[in-house]
Amino acid sequence: MNRWIKVLVTVVVTGSILAGCGGPNVSRIKPDETRDLSGMWNDTDSRLVSEEMIKDALARPWYSRFERTNRRIPAVIVGTVRNLSHEHINVNTFIGDMERSLINSGMVEFVASRNEREEIREERKDQDVHARADTRSAMGQELGADYMLKGTINTIIDTDGRSQVRYYQVDLTMISLKDNRKVWVGQKKIKKFIKEGRVRY
Repeated sequence: MNRWIKVLVTVVVTGSILAGCGGPNVSRIKPDETRDLSGMWNDTDSRLVSEEMIKDALARPWYSRFERTNRRIPAVIVGTVRNLSHEHINVNTFIGDMERSLINSGMVEFVASRNEREEIREERKDQDVHARADTRSAMGQELGADYMLKGTINTIIDTDGRSQVRYYQVDLTMISLKDNRKVWVGQKKIKKFIKEGRVRY
């Protein structure tokens, strides 16, 4: 009888140890800390590219020319950013990073996106019926954008055995909504060399 109890205890303890070894090992890191695990596009690429490109865009002649001619800062909206790369890239995160960089610069007025505007317009309609007159937001008072920022993300992948070079190219264009003029074209390139470790069996 004692022998079977010992066997049972051994099985239970061994199972517990194996279950503990199989679980994930999680550690918290800072949101702005760089960790390149796969070599693919990540949150750090999105943040750094957006910050650098927006900084460059606002330092170019179109900005000072607009401000001097109109005696106000320009209103900008972010349009479509197309992912033409080989991998899945969450372009909404990249657009969010660009919007944050534009707004936080304090150098432009920022206009809500098409989807956001539709939701806000529905709220205004609701206010017309239900809100007190002195608290309603009137229709027809929206700020029109002067420029739209559009872009693409492309990749070129070169592979040889366990080594790989991933090349990312981000192209952004600032377009005047008044006359379709392209007032700024920016480009940012990222190149990553990835060497896979030897597979162990």
